[in-house]
Amino acid sequence: MVNVHHRYATVQGHELFYREAGPPDAPVLVLLHGFPTSSFMFRHLIPELADRYHVIAPDHLGFGLSEAPPVGDFDYSFDALADLTAQLLAGLGVTRYAVYVQDYGAPVGWRLALKDPDAITAIITQNGNGYEAGLVESFWGAARAYWREQNPDTIAAIRAAFSLEMIKWQYLHGVPDPSLVSPDTWHHDHALVSRPGNDRVQLKLLLDYATNLPLYPRLHAYLRDRRPPLLAVWGKNDEIFGPAGAEAFVADLPDAQVHLVDGGHFLLESALDEVAGLIRGFLAKADLPAG
Repeated sequence: MVNVHHRYATVQGHELFYREAGPPDAPVLVLLHGFPTSSFMFRHLIPELADRYHVIAPDHLGFGLSEAPPVGDFDYSFDALADLTAQLLAGLGVTRYAVYVQDYGAPVGWRLALKDPDAITAIITQNGNGYEAGLVESFWGAARAYWREQNPDTIAAIRAAFSLEMIKWQYLHGVPDPSLVSPDTWHHDHALVSRPGNDRVQLKLLLDYATNLPLYPRLHAYLRDRRPPLLAVWGKNDEIFGPAGAEAFVADLPDAQVHLVDGGHFLLESALDEVAGLIRGFLAKADLPAG
C-alpha cells in the first residue's frame, strides 16, 4: 500500500494544501489540477504512480483545501498561481520535475516551463490546452463574450458554470458509461466552489484566462526549442477542450505522443487504468533524473 501524505505549507503568507507520496529520492512528478476541482481529482492516480515517482499534487489558491482569500485580499491570476506553485516546489527542495497538467493546470504549467525551462523534465497534458484549435466554441463562446465585456448578462452566463448541474455535466459529458463516475466528484467540487466569496474568485480567474491565448506562441516556441518529452492523453469526447487540442502538439513537437481515449473532460474518473498505464510507459521511456 502506498502512503499518501496530506500536508499544508505557507507560501506568500497563504496556506496551500498538497498531497505527497512516493520515495523522496525518486524522479518528481507534479500534478496540476483544473477547474472546478483540486488535487482530489488525483486521489486514485497518485497510488498508481507513487511506487516509482515522488508525486506532489497541490491545490491552487482558491481551490480545494487551500486557503481562498477574497479577491480584495489577493489578485488572482494565472501568473499568481504559477508563482505560488513555483515557491511551494522551491520550499520542498524540488528543482527538476515532470508535470501533469489538466484544464486550469495547463496555463499554470506553461508559465512554470516558460519561466524555468531547465526545471521541466517531461510534460503530460490530459485535456490541458495549449492551442486555440482545442477551444470548443460551443463552450467557449460565453467566455469570449465575458472577456469582451463584463455586464450582467455575460457574468450570469459564467456564473452558471459554478452550479451543481454544470459541474456534474463536466464530469459526465462524453463518458461512455456515466455510472463509473462517482457523484462524490461533483458534490465535492460544488461544495468548495460555493464557499462564501469564491464565486468572485472564479469570475476573476476566468476573466484572466484570456491572457493564456496570447501566451500560446511562446509555449509553441518553447516546445520547438526545448523539445521536452510530451504525452497528450485526451478524453476525445471532451466538449470543453476538443481532441484537436491534443493533435496540435505534434506540429511543434513531432515526437509528442498523442492518445485519444474514449472519455470526457475528467478522464481519470472513467479511464484510470488506461491513463495510468500510458503515463507509466511514457515516463519510463523519458528516463527522468532522480529527485
